[in-house]
Amino acid sequence: MVSQKLVSRKMVAALAICMSALSSFSHSAFALEDTVNPELFDKMEYRFIGPYRGGRSVAVTGVEGNTNLYFMGTAGGGVWKTENAGLSWTAISDKTFQVGSIGAIAVAPSDPNVIYVGTGEGPIRGVTTSHGKGVYKSTDGGETWKLVGLDKRGQIPKIRIHPTNPDIAWAAVQGNIWGPNEERGIFKTTDGGKTWQHVLKVNADTGAADLAIDPTNPRILYASMWHHGRTPWFIKSGGEGGGLYKSTDGGESWDKLEKGLPKLIGKVGVDIAASNPKRLYAIIEADEGGLYRSDDAGKSWSLMNDDNILKARAWYYNHIKVDPNDENTLYVMNVQLHKSIDGGKTFEIKSLPHGDTHEMWINPENSLNMINANDGGATVTFDGGESWSSIYNQPTAQFYRVITDNLNPYYVYGGQQDNSTMATPSETWGDGIGIEDQFAVGGGESAHIAFNPDDPTLIYATTINGTLTEYNRDTGLTRPIMPYPEYVFGRNARDQKYRTNWNAPVIVSKHDPDTVYYGTQMILKTTDRGVNWQEISPDLTRNEPEKQGLNGGPITNEQAGAEYYNTVFYIAESAVNKGELWVGADDGKLHITRDEGKNWKDITPHKKEAQVNAIELSPHAQGRAYVAVAGYKLNDYTPYIYKTDNYGKRWKRIDEGLPKDAFVRVVREDTEREGMLFAGTESGMFISFDDGEHWQELDLNLPPVAITDMQVKGDDLVIATQGRGFWILDDISPLREVHESLVDEALFQFEPIDGIRLLSGGGMTDQPQAKNPTRGATFRYYLKDALEEEQTLRIDIFNADNELVRTLSSASSAFEKCAKGNEDVRSPIKFKHPSAKAGYNEFVWDLRRKPLNCIENVKLFGGWNGARVMPGDYKAKITVGEQAQTRAFKVLPDPREEADKAQLQVVEKSIQATETLLNDLFAHLQKARDVRAKLNGVSEDNIMLASDVSASIERIVSAIDDWEALVIQPKHQTFEDDINWPNMLDRQVRFLMDNFDRTGAPAQAGALKRLEDLEATWQQYKVQLETLFGEEVKPLNEKLSKQGAFDLESL
Repeated sequence: MVSQKLVSRKMVAALAICMSALSSFSHSAFALEDTVNPELFDKMEYRFIGPYRGGRSVAVTGVEGNTNLYFMGTAGGGVWKTENAGLSWTAISDKTFQVGSIGAIAVAPSDPNVIYVGTGEGPIRGVTTSHGKGVYKSTDGGETWKLVGLDKRGQIPKIRIHPTNPDIAWAAVQGNIWGPNEERGIFKTTDGGKTWQHVLKVNADTGAADLAIDPTNPRILYASMWHHGRTPWFIKSGGEGGGLYKSTDGGESWDKLEKGLPKLIGKVGVDIAASNPKRLYAIIEADEGGLYRSDDAGKSWSLMNDDNILKARAWYYNHIKVDPNDENTLYVMNVQLHKSIDGGKTFEIKSLPHGDTHEMWINPENSLNMINANDGGATVTFDGGESWSSIYNQPTAQFYRVITDNLNPYYVYGGQQDNSTMATPSETWGDGIGIEDQFAVGGGESAHIAFNPDDPTLIYATTINGTLTEYNRDTGLTRPIMPYPEYVFGRNARDQKYRTNWNAPVIVSKHDPDTVYYGTQMILKTTDRGVNWQEISPDLTRNEPEKQGLNGGPITNEQAGAEYYNTVFYIAESAVNKGELWVGADDGKLHITRDEGKNWKDITPHKKEAQVNAIELSPHAQGRAYVAVAGYKLNDYTPYIYKTDNYGKRWKRIDEGLPKDAFVRVVREDTEREGMLFAGTESGMFISFDDGEHWQELDLNLPPVAITDMQVKGDDLVIATQGRGFWILDDISPLREVHESLVDEALFQFEPIDGIRLLSGGGMTDQPQAKNPTRGATFRYYLKDALEEEQTLRIDIFNADNELVRTLSSASSAFEKCAKGNEDVRSPIKFKHPSAKAGYNEFVWDLRRKPLNCIENVKLFGGWNGARVMPGDYKAKITVGEQAQTRAFKVLPDPREEADKAQLQVVEKSIQATETLLNDLFAHLQKARDVRAKLNGVSEDNIMLASDVSASIERIVSAIDDWEALVIQPKHQTFEDDINWPNMLDRQVRFLMDNFDRTGAPAQAGALKRLEDLEATWQQYKVQLETLFGEEVKPLNEKLSKQGAFDLESL
């Protein structure tokens, strides 16, 4: 959104193009069409790896009449719902919303199915705040949503709904954070959001921060208007037009309330006592600010409490909630939750699972039941705040950066806003990735993190205000190693020895793990773990002292560090040339040294002031770099990506085709496919297959969320988000292989993902867990057309000796019918088939051999699946009609297992022996059952038989019954019958097969002895049955044949 004083966004873009034509820059052609058909890869999926540790929430509400149902809006992760009072949360906005930043949620009092959501959080952070894009509405309790207007850029911190008519609602629009805009103030709809009327407008710098409605008379509203704005170096809070306003006609007209209130007012939070609507409370930012109260519906006000703790950092907090059942009980939200029961005269602190509180809902039917929004998420209480639900079930973390090590599995590291640093495994050998697998590594919320990736024992991490630490993973100790320990809270940046960014960079040299580089306004270097530091550069910023003074005003200063300016923001080191550093600043400057700081050259590509957010040095060519420049903090949301092939002598813009408001935070080049680029933007993920000439979406299954950083890690793409934690696109080989002509291929098989033959593992946790990657081998393939019903896709899997070990088909098999018929109703069997749909497809083979020979009416607990194959080389042949493609892959051993080939061969032969035994057993059992069925048929047909024949039939049938009871347990119907009746030979062998399959190598001596004993037992039973066939069944068969009436099959 732009003010009337500024040219339109299209004109700005046109001007930028014209200016570039006069410089050394060049632009690629404007491109909107995909250069590679997305059907070639659009079913690939990112995998969320955690954490389940909540990020900031500023919007919550409950629903009257349902104490289990609550809604949460997060700063970057969208709208969530709990139906069990906070035990678990479900995202409900991912499919529809364009953004993840949520500022307001309101449920209609007269119809809980109607929900309005305002996007764009109210606290105007300089970092980790995304813009809003309008109001969304649901009429089915959040199942579906529709954008209903106010979709110009801006934050919407409050929505109120008429108590009896859900089509009437008011929205408090705070507006654009980074520049003036006319669409600020109070907007009203009377037709359910189809149209909105701008009913309170002050000026282009003053928006609405809060809104209260009289529940007994919805014509009465109170609005808090806030004159505010931001630059990278300053927060303006307070000015012309700010203050409290009242309407008595449903918002059609407004009067400013002034009696008893300060003259110059900043941000204000206001609420009404529902039990006495004449009682109002307001928490006011002003020189004479604090908690004010009115007992005459706003005509006059009195200062009740001026404690600074209630009004500190007003731009971030300043919200208030009155108990709907007690006019003297109220809560003020700040770093802590403050409660008063005497009308605001005194307060006590109520504890929460996390600090920095922003919003509350109090149940009108029970004041002890509340939900609070804070920097750790949303938590529910039923006892007035004595206890709260967990924040460790909300996957809404905001991360600044991401870095990985080279361990197996590799770890992913980052700093979580409003929390700590975190290291999390990319996978575990257990059931999933949980909080018990994750740990902090020093530094703090805004960290850059650095280490030797081959040995991440010593981990360096930054945080706010220049803090730099070294964490020792072996000892668990963290020590500060700031080059010049200076407490800088409240100090001007120009008065500090070293100016550091909120997100200050640190790196460990790729050439010498003892060398660490750290960015302030210059580059500092240590080779002795921070004991001594050397300045190796001059000031690499614009160094504008006028932008290094007070960071807030005219009422409240804000010097917590996020507004310190003219600082180094990113450091990149060449992996090839020692001493080659590229350094970007938060004010747009970019410098290079190729002799470790002896000489520096200004190679700034972006002439306007902006933030050099990330630098990518190409792994394919020296001197080639890609730079992501973000100008959003100066109200420029244009995406900027620059490329150089000659160390910055000349630059080229390569961002055309990206959405015009999707500013770029990071760009990376694939390590294998030269010119394949990934861009992480405010609007999601994008990919270029032609070195930035064209761009197309790569969001796949990602929710709507801003991308803050990414790393190509081997075959994986690891990303950090601003509201939904860490994600991994596992194995990007298909992206490396695709090209446009593939779309015309009838069948194409991409490189498979190797399987891992994991042994037993797991753990115990009651916390939610992120998913591990699939453990089987994954086959990826493209079909130009969907197969007809009579067509079949087949995957044949061969071992290194070219022996067929498994066939997988898109069609159902007779085995599946048999296995389903034998299933336990409490453990239904689900069969998966390779897809025959057009486009990109994936199928995961579970590494199991062909199934056992299934027969009817046998409850084989443990299932009919074959055991897993051994580690080794394999190939997959995919066949569709006359088309076939074969690709090699591996089955890898459990990395925790130490076993040689000979030991694995023993296990392999043992598994084969158990499978052979079971198949032989079931084949003989089927034969025995067939004989019994025919003999029973002879008797049941009442054919005149000789007495000796009848006696033989009875004797044989009885013997078969007895033999069957030796090899299976006929009484088994459900898995708990294992406990009730003895488990016979089939279950004993199946158990042993699982034992070999799970325990790995070397095979246990006891297991080998058990196999020997079971084989001996089976030989005994087998001889017993074959003797019965030879001595009893065969003679009987001959007698029946001679009579000419029956002919039992010779067995």
